[in-house]
Amino acid sequence: MITHQFHPTILRAYDIRGIVGETLHDQDAYMIGLGFADRLRAAQGRHVVIGRDGRLSSPHLAAALAEGLVDGGMKVTDIGVGPTPKLYFADQHFNADGAIQVTGSHNPPNHNGFKMVMGHKPFFSDDITQLGVQVAAGVDQQPGGQCQEHDLQADYIATMLDAIGLNAIGLLDGLDDKTFIWDCGNGAAGPSAMDLTKAISGQHHVLFAEIDGNFPNHHPDPVNPETLDLLREAVAKHNAEMGIGFDGDGDRIGLIDAKGRQVPGDLLTAYLSRHSLRKTPGAQVIFDVKSSLAALDAVTGLGGAPLLWKTGHSQMKTKMKETGAPIGGEMSGHLFLADGYYGYDDALFAALAVLREMVVSGESITAFVDSLPETFATPELRIPCDDTIKFDVMARVIADVSAHPDADQQDAADMDGIRVTGDQGWWLIRASNTGAELVARAEGRDEAACAMLKERIRSRLKTAGLNWEG
Repeated sequence: MITHQFHPTILRAYDIRGIVGETLHDQDAYMIGLGFADRLRAAQGRHVVIGRDGRLSSPHLAAALAEGLVDGGMKVTDIGVGPTPKLYFADQHFNADGAIQVTGSHNPPNHNGFKMVMGHKPFFSDDITQLGVQVAAGVDQQPGGQCQEHDLQADYIATMLDAIGLNAIGLLDGLDDKTFIWDCGNGAAGPSAMDLTKAISGQHHVLFAEIDGNFPNHHPDPVNPETLDLLREAVAKHNAEMGIGFDGDGDRIGLIDAKGRQVPGDLLTAYLSRHSLRKTPGAQVIFDVKSSLAALDAVTGLGGAPLLWKTGHSQMKTKMKETGAPIGGEMSGHLFLADGYYGYDDALFAALAVLREMVVSGESITAFVDSLPETFATPELRIPCDDTIKFDVMARVIADVSAHPDADQQDAADMDGIRVTGDQGWWLIRASNTGAELVARAEGRDEAACAMLKERIRSRLKTAGLNWEG
């Protein structure tokens, strides 16, 4: 029996993630594999698919993970380097019992971690906590394990093109006179983006498609406006219809429209929801708690039923399955398309869906954004806060709101952090489950109201012991 203690900061709500060489080591990866195998054996499972992103630390962490799974008696299929959604696809393609991707997602280059699936469902929250408890108590090695490599890139690309209805909706010839920019940020989505753009019409310029864990051109985080500067410049240079950016592991999309505006994930979800609402009037559309009233109202105006839910890809995918909603999306660019596809967050498929909506509706994302009423909302405000205190800070914020409500407060929803709605609009503060930060946002009925709500965020944080000058 082998026992092991993980660093307390790496067992997070949605995945396991830490700083390589400081809080995350090869032995952790091995014990994650051995512990996951122990859990899977109890569920009568044996087949695990693994993959990895392009970070410099991913090969040795993946090797240690595979060793732990094999020593736990698992049959392991290694699909190699690729985006996280390719790992989700492999889980479905092989009808595997479990799947694990080694990835640091959009975090700094010296970070890495693990996104996990068991029984085709996200392995998160209590699952991860229990894994830590089991490994600390001790887990056994088992005979019979083996590992083999399998390249399913062609299957992954073909499945996306088939699911998007490539021939039926004219993507072969419907984009001939238009130009698109794809920015892969040297992340894991690069080769797949190259394969997709070869299959569709139009002029496609793919930037930084080579996988390089040093991220020499810019950090692959398409929510951060600064990481989109080169994409925005390329859109302007080529007079492009839009620019599409991906995060480091290809499960989040960022979009620049023809006017150079960054289109947030909630508005992009509203745009893409039209495909499902044409087929299923009245369908639910899931948004995370950071989403704007503009996005919710747009879906309501289309005859849909918007529903706010907890932020986080695992939370959103679970809610999607629970409700049967055909689409969901987060401000952060995780989009979940279950109408004709699997419902997991695949930024490459989401990019195809944007092109499909453009062809089918005849309205570009730029025209859609132009059609919306003027909004007065902040982007995601990322506030540095150490992992060891961020949840305590949030507990103090929530307690302060409970004890001293805003003067015009109408509602305070604490399903995920705190979202306070009043006469002037709403504000939100929540603890990030992927980084050492809090995330805040505000939306007011006018510019002055938005500024006032942002000051309320600042004041609540100061009361909770955190000074934010951003």
